[in-house]
Amino acid sequence: MKAIVYTQYGSPDVLQATEVEKPVPADNEVLVRVRAVSLNASDWEFLTGSPAYVRMWGLLRPRLRILGSDIAGQVEAIGKGVRRFRPGDEVYGDILERKGGFAEYVCAPEKALTLKPKSMTFEQAAAIPQAATIALQSVRDKGDLRPGQRVLINGAGGGGGTFAVQFARLFGAEVTGVDSALKLDLMRSIGAHHVIDYTREDFTRNGHQYDLIVDFVARRSMLECRRALSAGGKYVLVGGSVRRLLHVLFMGPALSLSGGKKMGILAAIPNKDLMYVQELFETREVVPVIDRCFPLEEVPEALRYLGAGLAKGKVVITV
Repeated sequence: MKAIVYTQYGSPDVLQATEVEKPVPADNEVLVRVRAVSLNASDWEFLTGSPAYVRMWGLLRPRLRILGSDIAGQVEAIGKGVRRFRPGDEVYGDILERKGGFAEYVCAPEKALTLKPKSMTFEQAAAIPQAATIALQSVRDKGDLRPGQRVLINGAGGGGGTFAVQFARLFGAEVTGVDSALKLDLMRSIGAHHVIDYTREDFTRNGHQYDLIVDFVARRSMLECRRALSAGGKYVLVGGSVRRLLHVLFMGPALSLSGGKKMGILAAIPNKDLMYVQELFETREVVPVIDRCFPLEEVPEALRYLGAGLAKGKVVITV
């Protein structure tokens, strides 16, 4: 089968299209014929080997040679212990623990997959699992957002950010989106009440305060973001550098004890509440924002586009 493979960390130039052996499902696995797979920030991180924590899965070179975790496709075969699916079923899910989605076929744990509704295209299904569940957990679970509260989404024009804006609006919040100038119109179109171009305005210094800040990019320090929180407000860090993550991990609890402002990191649970997201999709209350689709052989170009910060919502690979 055809796959996009890499054997060393680096730029998208290290990726190569090649023929590899078609995988065989274990007892608890499903062999999926991949029809679409979306890109995530985690793909860029595991490609480049940065932040440093990704090297836990290969210190000097990647242990898993095929990236891609948000897959959608058709069941080709099942292991003898699989009970929920049959060949021909259309499924989707996040397989971040093993990846392998940038290929014509991939084996996935049964528990990581959900049946795809007929109303959802393969491209839409691939755009949902990681980004939507992270956004939902950051806004609803970790952020405990309430109707009427003010929420700021930093990185609101990206994959997870576009979902977070929609969830926050759905839950009755007043939403401010922060991203680059080229994404301002997009943020407005999906429900943001206010938008900020981070290159022209620092949301931590403009005098406004928020009940919840969800930070996908961590361009501002934790102390700066804390300044933008209202009394009793919450800061949820979703992504960023190791330095930022460690700062919030170790200093957040201490800062949370003083001043009533809580600072924490989201520990996301893969594929949690996918059925709930699916219900919202079918009522058109929350939909994936897909910027561009690339064919499998153009995965390097797609990752360059994502890495440059140009993606408005999700980037999807069609197989």
